[in-house]
Amino acid sequence: MPSSHEEWIRQAIGLAVENVRNARGGPFGAVVVKNNEMIATGVNIVTTTHDPTAHAEIMAIRTAGQKLQSFQLDGCELYTSCEPCPMCLGAIYWARPKAYYFAYTRDSAAQAGFDDAYIDDQLHLKPEERAIPGHCMPVGKSSAPFVEWAQSIGKIQY
Repeated sequence: MPSSHEEWIRQAIGLAVENVRNARGGPFGAVVVKNNEMIATGVNIVTTTHDPTAHAEIMAIRTAGQKLQSFQLDGCELYTSCEPCPMCLGAIYWARPKAYYFAYTRDSAAQAGFDDAYIDDQLHLKPEERAIPGHCMPVGKSSAPFVEWAQSIGKIQY
């Protein structure tokens, strides 16, 4: 069992390389660890599942959440072969591990054709100014779902 950050990173890299060799998806792998025990792994399976959200980090987080029966990865660490894209970084923040580690930067990914700079740039624009425009369409004067949530006694905060 790996015992250092470098060993866990090497496992994530190994998953990424194996994923490419097996033609399952892109060159990305991830490992979720808690108390130096592997909880879950994930690889990029976007093309084989026809799911644009099936990135390695997302797959590992989903599996870890199911295994731990929790939507938060308290006390966990995530190791990934590459610096997370904007979507995966958002998922990492929602999952709340105590830390994440990556082997290669977004620049390395860009050199291989995976350039997240475009998405990063789009996030800084107003929704209606983005390449895929977003349009706010409020209905009525209240935010009914949020009013219901605020008043719900059975909600689980996250």
